Amino acid sequence: MPLTILVADDDFATRLSITDYLEITGYSVIPAENGKEALGLVEEFQPHLIVTDITMPEMDGYEFVRRVRTRPAFRLLPVIFLTERTSTQERIRGYQMGCDNYLAKPFELQELAAVIRSLLDRYALIAQAPSHSPKPEPTPTEARSRANGQPESDFFTQKSETDDSLRDSSASRASTSQNAPSLTQREREVLDLLTEGLSNIQIGDRLHLSPRTVEKYVSSLFRKTESNNRAELVRFAMEHHLVR
Repeated sequence: MPLTILVADDDFATRLSITDYLEITGYSVIPAENGKEALGLVEEFQPHLIVTDITMPEMDGYEFVRRVRTRPAFRLLPVIFLTERTSTQERIRGYQMGCDNYLAKPFELQELAAVIRSLLDRYALIAQAPSHSPKPEPTPTEARSRANGQPESDFFTQKSETDDSLRDSSASRASTSQNAPSLTQREREVLDLLTEGLSNIQIGDRLHLSPRTVEKYVSSLFRKTESNNRAELVRFAMEHHLVR
């Protein structure tokens, strides 16, 4: 399942060259001539990342990104600005609007592809960046130990005895939302690494699985969470407390 990138630029040659290059690289690309058209395509295709020019007719890149950011589902969507406006004030304005990176025109397509890959690989990490990770909630065994005044050292001597039972009940333990799906232990491991921004190959290296096997687990996660892409899957996992 290729990742989808929306490219908005009123210059036909620029739009075509970016589209061709990214499609050859393996992405699915949705082109748009201006911000107004691009805004409708965001709703329709729910891309994984946006590449947009700033100076465009009907709706410029600033207004386009501002409107995208007003939609909760897209508030963390990675955005790259392409522009001839390189002054400090222009760049500050772009960052305030919610862009993740700037590339000044003219630019190299290889550099654009590298920036895109970096943002996509780190998307989950970026999604969690606004808040620090909370201290993990105590497991039921820890909570009972503390409530009964059991010394922490005593608890850890018993931990190995409870690992198997905790593993068997991992789905019910982690799903604090009523609508959260039941996941297998391996699906949970894949999901944890996916939310760290790792690619299928990197996840396979960590778990000693083939990329094809990882893709099967990712597809299963999409199906169980009714997600269309990794961005939706990460949001679902965070909202339903499926990840630590």
